[in-house]
Amino acid sequence: MMQALESRAVQDSGRSRRRRGTTVAAYVAAIVVAGLIVLPLLFVVVDGFRTTAQINADAVGWPHPWRWSTYGDILGGSEFWRFLANSAQVAVTATALAVMCGALAAFALARYSFAGREALYGFYVLGLLLPPAVAALPLRLWMKNLGLLENVYGLGVAEAAFSLPVTIVILRPFLAAVPAELQDAAVIDGTSRLGFFWRIVLPLSGPALATVSVLAFVTSWNSYLLPLLVFDEPRHFTLPLGVATYQSQYSQDTAKIMAFTALSIVPAVVFLAVAERRIVGGLTGAVKG
Repeated sequence: MMQALESRAVQDSGRSRRRRGTTVAAYVAAIVVAGLIVLPLLFVVVDGFRTTAQINADAVGWPHPWRWSTYGDILGGSEFWRFLANSAQVAVTATALAVMCGALAAFALARYSFAGREALYGFYVLGLLLPPAVAALPLRLWMKNLGLLENVYGLGVAEAAFSLPVTIVILRPFLAAVPAELQDAAVIDGTSRLGFFWRIVLPLSGPALATVSVLAFVTSWNSYLLPLLVFDEPRHFTLPLGVATYQSQYSQDTAKIMAFTALSIVPAVVFLAVAERRIVGGLTGAVKG
């Protein structure tokens, strides 16, 4: 009996050591990955406080002295704010359309049986594999025929189309998880299908809606290729295009380019930091569903 207990204690101790070793390895890997991501961004931000001469002399040096005027000049001008406003308009339009249309499509695919339902869902899943570059030329011609070129809302429609597949894939499990008894009770009370969708299903799917909203917003905000296809006039450029234009315009002023790039990153970073928990919660629910 004593030998069995000692053997079990040794096994438990070995498992505990392996578990601790795995945990330490995971933390080390996380720190390394975080460093690889954060350090380049840190250099971009810090270099905005240096002069071009200082950067050329020492690429990884520390500002001495700190130069605040570069950021002040950019924030005091109109270019950055115009690019920011254009990006906000496009992202809000794309997010609203993607979430609204995606929720309706996911509701039909989750709650009702009809011929070809799974094939249609598979079509949306395949949409996850379609990169925007593949549809570049057809999209440009289609938007030209519809008169949507040089139109921020037209770009928002195109961005929403590329966000629809992931929106539907995430929302479908949430909408399917709503108990059928609630729908039966709603029908008995005289609620229509759309009434059930708006009054019951959507409020219960809040975490998933928040998740797909954040993903659609960030995807649209960071998009470079689609705005490049739609806009030719600089006054319509979004922030990613604005950064590229700024780099061409001030190619000899490295510090100014770094400062402008750092400022363009801030809105997306703040938005993701605020919405991080909602993204994780929504994706976890989708996987469970």
